[in-house]
Amino acid sequence: FRFYVVLIPHHMENYTKVRNIGKGNMGACVLVRHTQENKLYVMKLIDLSKMTSKERTASLNEARVLSSLDHPNVIKYHDSFLSRKTEHLCIVMEYAEGGDLAHKIKHAKGNPFSEAQVLDWFLQICLAVKYCHSKRLLHRDIKTQNIFLTSTGVVKLGDFGISRILQNTFDCAHTFVGTPYYLSPELVQEKPYNTQSDVWAM
Repeated sequence: FRFYVVLIPHHMENYTKVRNIGKGNMGACVLVRHTQENKLYVMKLIDLSKMTSKERTASLNEARVLSSLDHPNVIKYHDSFLSRKTEHLCIVMEYAEGGDLAHKIKHAKGNPFSEAQVLDWFLQICLAVKYCHSKRLLHRDIKTQNIFLTSTGVVKLGDFGISRILQNTFDCAHTFVGTPYYLSPELVQEKPYNTQSDVWAM
């Protein structure tokens, strides 16, 4: 399972900024409009100038991983390029206009979602994770902030910044990464882990 991304020096002129969305682990996210397509996308701006070599590799990894995935429940990759002026890696992705699941839960203000709704979301998350695992890809940071919704209720798994490709199905990873609330027992105990840690996070 190998993949490559061609990073074109400058494509920024193809996009106009609409508004800021927020900040992620390694950069800011901006809602942009493609000037020719007249379509909205999310652009992740990653400042490479302040990063260590390891952090740069992680950022490039996200672009490579996204470009290799094609599933209705995974955020789609659109473009990636380097901005010469600001030394930013720009990753352009599908825009899920319904926001993330964490925001959805927060705005429910304690009112429970229906069982049917929860099962529908959970099934779609399972399909996304199953697809990633079929590609020997560990997401390693599944949480409500990284699960997005379209206006029609389609679930999209995103933010592959710390994902990891296993060489074969039975390999284990060893690096301690992820969000504390969602860590599996083997991660907490700093033991080797595999796709089952993603299942635990769900």
